[in-house]
Parts: sequence; C-alpha cells; structure tokens
Amino acid sequence: MRVHDSLTGAVLLLLSLAVLWHIQGFPPAAGQQFGPALFPGLIAGGMAIASAALVWHGWRAGGPLVALSEGLRSPRHMAALVVTLAAMVFYILAADTLGFILCSVVILVAMQLALGVRLPMAVGVALLATLVIHACFYKLLRVPLPWGWLQPIAW
Repeated sequence: MRVHDSLTGAVLLLLSLAVLWHIQGFPPAAGQQFGPALFPGLIAGGMAIASAALVWHGWRAGGPLVALSEGLRSPRHMAALVVTLAAMVFYILAADTLGFILCSVVILVAMQLALGVRLPMAVGVALLATLVIHACFYKLLRVPLPWGWLQPIAW
C-alpha cells in the first residue's frame, strides 16, 4: 500500500504540533535557562519543518492519496494483514485473562501460519521466541508482564 506523501506529512505535522503544545506545560528547570521541554521541542520543531516540506512536495507531485500495492491485491497477503490486526486486538482483549505467555504463543503461531510457515516450525519458534521475550522483559528490564492463567506457576 502506498500512502501519499502529503497525507503522511499532514499526520506527522499534526503529531509535531501536538507535542509542541503538550510541552508548554513542562515545568522550568530551577537555575537553568532551559528546561525539560527543550529537546522534545527541538525534535518536534524539526519534525514540523520536515513534515511541512513533505506535505508541500507531495501536494505538488499529485496522485492518489492511497494506492494498493501488488502485495495487498494477493489474498494471502491480505489474510496476513488481517491476522496481524486481529492479533493486536486479541492481545489487548485477552492479555490480562490469558497472560502474556499464552497470548504470545497463540499470536506468533497464527502470524507464522498466515505467512506460510509449517505448523511444527511455527509452534517451536513461537515457544522459543515467547520465552526469550518474556525473560528479557520480565527478568532483565523488570517490566511486569501479565501472567493470567499461569499465575500459579509464576517465577
């Protein structure tokens, strides 16, 4: 799918303006001429300038706002896109009940099957990837992930 540059630039411009508006409420730093809003403001200002240039360039180039590419015309690729979007919704709705580990395995298996991976390989990769991701987030980064139904065996 090809999104027109002017549409992408407009969304990024709105985002940068929202950041610039939001940082106005940051408190000033005591005894300094600049505060915590300086660097986000510089980045948002640069992004606003680049976004405006992208809108201008895209507007001058013309063309449709959205064009489907060859990949999205294929039923297999469209199914993979739908599975990916459904996986995000599934995780949001089921993570607290089922837990990260079960949701991750289900999602990874479904996504790999949609992309044509054989079931035994998909299950093996999903289990290994889930355990590695869980270990990295839970043990190394100390990010609490939901245990859900596996709470009795939480480590």
